[in-house]
Amino acid sequence: MKLQLKRRFFNSEYTIGTLSVNGVYFCDTLEDANRDKNRDGDLCDQGEEKIYGKTCIPFGTYEVIVNRSPKMNRDLPRLVDVPGFSGVLIHRGNTSADTAGCILVGENKAVGKVLFSTAYEIKLVKICKAAINVGEKITIEII
Repeated sequence: MKLQLKRRFFNSEYTIGTLSVNGVYFCDTLEDANRDKNRDGDLCDQGEEKIYGKTCIPFGTYEVIVNRSPKMNRDLPRLVDVPGFSGVLIHRGNTSADTAGCILVGENKAVGKVLFSTAYEIKLVKICKAAINVGEKITIEII
């Protein structure tokens, strides 16, 4: 299964994107601010700096698994081997205050927010688990 997150609006505090599943629109996303200015997947370039809890993950393609988050106490999609980050999840939340490098899912119906995120998280977890149960590998491409 292929997830694709297309980042489309960059603000100094947050990033808004669109998430698709196998090429079909699924929902909007909200992440921390983008600091990978040249979009090369490397936050070590001149003028780029990771700020803990305020930086979205680098552009690139990552494997996704589903496992239990000890912090959230529920099964969530987890991105594997993100350079310079650990514990990157896709989950519910409404503003950049609700993420520390994670991807929030919902509807971007208010400036700087995603709404109805719980329903989208539940649906995405169900889709991911179904893919895993039939032996599909899940990846997410962030462009």
